[in-house]
Formats: sequence, C-alpha cells, structure tokens
Amino acid sequence: MAAISLQNIREHIVGWDREVPLATGGTRRYVYLDNAASTPALAPVRDKVDELLDWYSSIHRGTGFKSAVATDAYERAREVVLDFVGAGEDDYIAVFSCNTTEAVNKLACSLGYPEKPVVLVSPLEHHSNDLPWRRYAELAYLPISAGGVVDLAATRRLVESLAGRLALIAVTGASNVTGLVVPVHELAKIAHANGVRILVDGAQLAPHVPIRVDPGEPGAHLDYVVIAGHKMYAPYGGAALIGRRDALSSCGPACRGGGTVKLVTRDDVVWADVPDRLEPGTPNVVGAVALAVAAKTLRALGYDAIGRREKGLTKRLLTGLGAIPGVTIYGPTGTEDLDGRLGVVSFNLDGMPHQLVAAVLACEGGIGVRNGCFCTQPYVVELLGLGREEFARLAGERLAGDRRRLPGMVRASLGIYNDDEDVDHFLAELARLAEKGPRLDYVQDKATGAFHPENYSPAPGKYFVL
Repeated sequence: MAAISLQNIREHIVGWDREVPLATGGTRRYVYLDNAASTPALAPVRDKVDELLDWYSSIHRGTGFKSAVATDAYERAREVVLDFVGAGEDDYIAVFSCNTTEAVNKLACSLGYPEKPVVLVSPLEHHSNDLPWRRYAELAYLPISAGGVVDLAATRRLVESLAGRLALIAVTGASNVTGLVVPVHELAKIAHANGVRILVDGAQLAPHVPIRVDPGEPGAHLDYVVIAGHKMYAPYGGAALIGRRDALSSCGPACRGGGTVKLVTRDDVVWADVPDRLEPGTPNVVGAVALAVAAKTLRALGYDAIGRREKGLTKRLLTGLGAIPGVTIYGPTGTEDLDGRLGVVSFNLDGMPHQLVAAVLACEGGIGVRNGCFCTQPYVVELLGLGREEFARLAGERLAGDRRRLPGMVRASLGIYNDDEDVDHFLAELARLAEKGPRLDYVQDKATGAFHPENYSPAPGKYFVL
C-alpha cells in the first residue's frame, strides 16, 4: 500500500467503500457524514493494533518479556499524546481514559473546590463537559452573541465578579452542533489573570485543528485538555486528559482500586503519584496505542492540508444547503471566511421531522448523518427558539415515553476522507426529498421517535455475525 497522504487517504480508511443495502432496492457505497460523533478507523491504526496484539500482556507489574513490551508501548503512547498537543513532559502529564466523558469526570471528582464553587462553561457544551460539573459546583455561562461569538469583555467582567468562587473555566474547543470554534487561548488569558485554571474539551477540535497547550503568549497556556481517539480515526476506547503537572498533582484519586496506590494497610492508604493515581485498574493498552498512532498520523498528514481540504468541502456543503428550498441552517452560513468554524452543519427541512429526514437519507440514499440534540440539549433548544411552554409540553411527552415530537436537528459532519462526490450525493438526495418527499411509506416508533420504511428491515445481523 502506498504511503498515506490526503491524496490517497481513502485507501487508508477502513471500510470506506463498504456497500450498504437500500430500502428501495440494491446497494450503494456508504456515505458517512457523522464524523462529529465517531470517525472510521485509519488503516495504520488497525495495523499497528494488530501488531501489538502479538505482544499484548499485563503491564507495569508483569515480569515477563511480553509485559515489558506492552508496558513500553503504553508509556511511549503517553509521550506521543503529550507531543501531539505540544506539551513537554517536564510541565504536563497525560492520563489515559476510555473517552472524553470519563476524562472530564476524572478531573471533576478529584479537583479541589472553593466554598460555594462556580464552574464557568459555555452554552455550546456537550453534556460531557456540563453534567460532571453540576455535581460539585454551580454553573455559570460564558456570554455569547447571537452569532455564537464569545464576548470577551463581558467574560472578563463575569470572571472578576466570581472572584473567590470560580473553580474552573471549562469550555469546548468547538461546537459539535454548529462547528463554531471557541477562542480558548483568549479565555485562558482571562482565566490566568484572575488566578483560575482552564479546561478545554478538544474532542471536536483535535481531528481538524492543531491543539497547542502553550502557544507562547503570556497567560495563554491551557491547564487541562481532553481528546478522544474515537473522533480521531482510532477506535478501541482510548482518550486522554492532559494537564499541567502542578494542576494534576494535587488531584485526588477519581476511582479507587488496583494501580492507584503506593501502600495499603488495614488502617491507611498512601496514594500513588499521578498519572497512576488517576488510572485505576488494568489500563487499556490497545486504546492508548491506537490513540497515539492516530495522533501521529494526523500530524504527518499536516493540519494545514487538512484545513484546506475540509474548508473546501464545508464551503461546498453550505452553498448547496443554502440552495435547497425549505432548509434552515443553524449557526453561521457564510462561506467566505471559514477560519472560525469546522465542517459541522446542523439543519432542518421545513415541514418534515428531523427523524424522518435522517431515516430517508439512510434508507434511500445510503447516507449516514445524525439527528436529535447531539448531547447538547440546552443549546439545541435555544437554537430552535422553543418557548418555555412548548418545551414543557414536549418534555412531558418525552418523560411519558413518547419521543415522536422530540425536538432536534439533522447534522452532517465532514472528515478528512470525505470528498466532493460524498457532499454532492448528500445534497442531491436532500434536494430530491425537499421537492418530492420520501419514495417510500414510513412509520414512526413511539418509544424511540425513529422512522423506518413500512414492511422493511435491513436485517443488520446478517452483515456481521457475532
């Protein structure tokens, strides 16, 4: 196989050419536009994991040679992850976890808090960087303009007003709904000027934009960053919390058990140093190595080239959606300056439930998108402009087990391997749907809200048999 590059990237994406059945008959190559949720695997990741499995063994305390190889692979993966975000080992530590949600929770439950603590988040947050903080602190929200831009002057005033109570600023690097990029280093300056640390959820950012924990400007460094392999073309459940040594060393054990201690007696426990203190149980060596290989591959492909490719596709996607009657795009729609956004576009089609649009695209077009609230319910409800009474009615139906009118959107999100053909096929199917409606009759499931073609089942169990 040729050396990997953006010119031949599809050859190095596992399953990109998989044929899927259509409810209208026949098959077609699957077009995957749900990369903001999870990306497909890079072949170099799969191949390196296959190589590792020959040496797979228990790590750190095993005395056999395979244990030594597996331990070395795990610790080298830690070095690669630190390098990926420009973090030196003298100043930063990488802690492995299963996913971003677990990484944020590890920090949330081990962080020290002031009296009556407040954590400042953005209105754009995924539930993973919202709900963990609610357990320990009151939430305050960054001032955001109607266009989604962070008001830095108002943020500065808010941070100053919370002096003595503000435990942390915890913000996403980019919205998984609108693709808006957050000025995290400017927020870091405000945080550090007021003696506060900052966490950046880099899960959406990492596959598209380089993350540098220290850009070289006074006060602009990031104290904590989280990244997730499953959004960086690496499966196997690998993610990382990267934090400054002085910020992580004071954290208590997030989960207690094997590997987190130096000494245990019947009366006392002496906890291990970080990162061991924050990595309980048997580590996911495979996930750590997969994350590291994906990080190295993205760096080798070059973020400048990735950015150019994805901006071109985003412009094509936005332009095409804007030309389809009845489509409402949420978030920025401009195509001239795309530096402040990613290739993540959420929309609705007038007169058609988001669940039905997604189902038709999948069943009739062989296209994978996502619909719903994308684990950002408050933000989506705000973007939809739902009033209190209307939302209360819909919430009541949801809690009663009826999800048919659940509010939401349809989201198309791009990856490094998508191309003009993918975007054009998606736009053509959506335009046909907008003009003529579904080709088939669909029924909606009350419990899930999902639509499926009447009297049709793709029988997914016959395509992969466990």
